[in-house]
Amino acid sequence: MRALVQRVREARVDVDGRVVGAIGPGMLVLVGVEATDGEADIRWLSAKLAGLRIFDDEAGVMNRSIVDVGGEVLAVSQFTLFASVRKGNRPSWSRAAPGEISRPLFEQFVRQIEQDLGRSVPTGVFGAEMQVHLVNDGPVTLFIDTRETGR
Repeated sequence: MRALVQRVREARVDVDGRVVGAIGPGMLVLVGVEATDGEADIRWLSAKLAGLRIFDDEAGVMNRSIVDVGGEVLAVSQFTLFASVRKGNRPSWSRAAPGEISRPLFEQFVRQIEQDLGRSVPTGVFGAEMQVHLVNDGPVTLFIDTRETGR
């Protein structure tokens, strides 16, 4: 499972000209699912995001988590995080899980992060053409891969 995490001042997702999910200060999390991902990846990633200290304390040091600052999370399914561009110029999506696998795992991830944060987490629309708008704060952008964590 992969996540591209951006600390944001605000973010929203539009589908067909209407807002389907929006947050104020917090994290925009783009999530990619691989066919071999499972419950352990979901639990690890959710806990990591809830505890990730990327928000400033009084001294201006990134020392607070999303929980500490009461921030929001917007989660968006993003299969292109598993793109391979090793050969040719057209990306290959062969490592991305197909929808029948990735949709339930993404939905389970959203339920887990909601549980870890104690609040609802808005999302985009799985499989839809989405426009994601954000104001990146910092900028702070992190790439997390559950397979590269040494867990």
